[in-house]
Amino acid sequence: MTVYVLRRLAFLVASLLLASVVLFLLLRLLPGDPANALTSVGATPEQLAAARHQIGSDQPLPQQFVSWLHDLATFDLGNSFVSTLPVGPEIATRIEVTGPLTLMAFVLALVIAVPVGFVAAHRANTWYGLVLSGVSQLGIAVPVFWVGMILITVFSLHLGVLPAGGFPQDGWSDPAGALRSLALPVVTVALVMSASLIRYVRSATLDVLGSDYLRTARALGSSFGGAIRRHGLRNGAVPVVAVLGIELASTLLGAVVVETVFALPGLGSMLSQAVAQHDYPTIQGVLFVTTLTVLVIGFLADLAQRLIDPRLRSTLTGGKP
Repeated sequence: MTVYVLRRLAFLVASLLLASVVLFLLLRLLPGDPANALTSVGATPEQLAAARHQIGSDQPLPQQFVSWLHDLATFDLGNSFVSTLPVGPEIATRIEVTGPLTLMAFVLALVIAVPVGFVAAHRANTWYGLVLSGVSQLGIAVPVFWVGMILITVFSLHLGVLPAGGFPQDGWSDPAGALRSLALPVVTVALVMSASLIRYVRSATLDVLGSDYLRTARALGSSFGGAIRRHGLRNGAVPVVAVLGIELASTLLGAVVVETVFALPGLGSMLSQAVAQHDYPTIQGVLFVTTLTVLVIGFLADLAQRLIDPRLRSTLTGGKP
């Protein structure tokens, strides 16, 4: 297991380095000149040249890339072209919104998806089992921004019980206000995510219910609940854990849409604004942090699978867990 962890860590570092190269090159292919962020409309060629020299975009690409890697190695994400403020502290501030939004939506989606997916599988031949499966299929096709607008219309405009958007200026110093501001975004993301998770939980549960080991346990006298707890949970959790990692990463990456709908000052709105302004340091910083987070989530999900299922560990150690 230790060898596998070290191997996966090496793969994580290599993936992050490759992602950094791709990110750096793709940003340089975007149309527009980042020097425009520092100059006004109608700037002279001399002013544009001075702006390019100031931000370093007049240097050769290899030199720019080496300089960026050096800054990353020192945990320096650079300064914004527009505000001239350090990108790192600004990202840390924005994560205070995006992080809780993602985690709370993830937990709520699990609370919804696990029991609903199990019932949809266990009662697959009943009318309500079919309804639950159909609703989950429908939920996958519904855009997340549409769900957000429906919730705003109902709970903000008609009932007036929750704010339609924004976040308290005091942030989490006002926990009640922060939670009220995140209530609708969290429910929006959780409903869309749970629709996808229900399908995977249902599929994993059907595999467990039709397995030989569950039938053998029942034949030896175990109750249905006891057989599920002893033999079904671990086997059914292995494929679901892999999907949970993907869903959590997708929720983080999809924050740009949800935060735009609800006017939240998170990483998503920061990224969309930076793209519009060709603010390379901010774009690079946000995408690098989100890429790192996605890779770490995948790494932890992979480890969790092997901790749950000893068979996966034994395949890496020649049959010795």
